[in-house]
Amino acid sequence: MENLLIEQEIDIHTPDGISGSVLYVAEDGHPLPGVIFLTDIGGIRPSQHEMARRLALEGYTVLMPNVFYRTGRPPMFDFPLKMGEERTTKRLAELSGPLTPEAFERDACAYVDFLAAHPSVRKGKMGVVGYCFSGALAMRVAAARPEQIAAAASFHGGRLFTDAPTSPHLTLPRIRARLYFGHAVQDRSMPQEAIEKLNHALQAWGGHYESEVYEGAYHGWTVPDSPAYNQPQAERAFARLAQLFAQTLR
Repeated sequence: MENLLIEQEIDIHTPDGISGSVLYVAEDGHPLPGVIFLTDIGGIRPSQHEMARRLALEGYTVLMPNVFYRTGRPPMFDFPLKMGEERTTKRLAELSGPLTPEAFERDACAYVDFLAAHPSVRKGKMGVVGYCFSGALAMRVAAARPEQIAAAASFHGGRLFTDAPTSPHLTLPRIRARLYFGHAVQDRSMPQEAIEKLNHALQAWGGHYESEVYEGAYHGWTVPDSPAYNQPQAERAFARLAQLFAQTLR
């Protein structure tokens, strides 16, 4: 029989404000391993609820924070998101601009602390997953709380390796989690050259990781409301995520 879930709207107090978030807990109140689900740039919306809920049904207490709380509350877009369009570009900057590495690490600690203290979360290791823009944020969660985050996954994550001093790959020395990267093909935010550089950095890091390109899957392929949604590859991605968490959080 499928486990029943309760979806709760909660406020998480961070050093910088209040993140209106969503928590999925087992209806029977049984404590389960905690997982942080980081939305893509589109923020909390029906497709992200669907994905977070499905993950929770695998046997986890799942927190989906509004990572863009400094900018506003969902919905984050009141118009169709079209890459390259001026108003979309402006809105993306409004959402991503306040999320400096330092700011998000403060948030990350607040999210982990919230889960650690919640009665529906089993004591022990936690996981985190990010999509698109938040693939890099998943790495930052793992770096901020290495003793608590045992697994971190990124799907079609963008700008994971750059030449900037704030590049996400520079967090690797602080990470102890098992890492998984599922890359898109022909991804302008993470081209093949960047994937290769990230793989070299991962090899030098020496931790446990997997990094693979999903053939025929373009940026956004895991998200049901994305124009690039690829159901067979999305199912494969979910299976790999479920496997990662089952092997590290159980």
